[in-house]
Amino acid sequence: MERDEKTLGKVVQMVQQAGAGQRIVAEMRAYWEALRRGRLVPARSDVDPRGIERALEYAFIIERVAPGMGRFRLAGMHLNDLMGMEVRGMPLTAMFTPEGRRRIAEVTEAMFQDPAIVELTLRAETGIGKPPLNARLVLLPLKSDLGDITRALGCLVAEGEAIGRTPRRFEVMAAQVTPIVQGADTPAPAPVPVNPAALGLHDPAPAFGKPAPAAQPQRPAIAPRTPEERRAMFRLVRADD
Repeated sequence: MERDEKTLGKVVQMVQQAGAGQRIVAEMRAYWEALRRGRLVPARSDVDPRGIERALEYAFIIERVAPGMGRFRLAGMHLNDLMGMEVRGMPLTAMFTPEGRRRIAEVTEAMFQDPAIVELTLRAETGIGKPPLNARLVLLPLKSDLGDITRALGCLVAEGEAIGRTPRRFEVMAAQVTPIVQGADTPAPAPVPVNPAALGLHDPAPAFGKPAPAAQPQRPAIAPRTPEERRAMFRLVRADD
């Protein structure tokens, strides 16, 4: 009975998470962007758990210990639930199937070296007592106290009816690696107005949102008159008229 209650608790937890993966990953990425403040990547010391309170159980921090390998230094309870054990001190690749470990090692190394932001779409292996699970994972590089990029802030959210039998390991279904450019988050400058003459237009285009001015009728040209013709145009007005 006790085991059934624990299983039911996990079912309820997963149902509440349904549809939340995209939102939580987006919040984590926005938090990391806010920490940058124009720098290439933020520092590990900048990360404050209070800033990611709603995503804390899905969050983790890894340390680069070898090429393509990151080890969990901190991890939320959601990751422990997926593995059925404490994941702190374990490699990130432990959460993946043998087929997925090579791919996660490649993108992890790209994140540290480029540096880059990594977003992954995952699917858990299924079997007896292991219902379908989909997951989203984001990896965001950080600088260590020594100034090298050997830390990363991450977030993994699994969605499904239940966790089922643990450990649950994932395959990589899709990966997006986005190289980071320092200062790239600043707004782009406004486009320069086009010179009409450069396009072969002699009249400027009307301003957006304002009606175009109505065309004025052209007056016929008046030929110059002789002094006699101009005097004939005047009428002499008498006092008794």
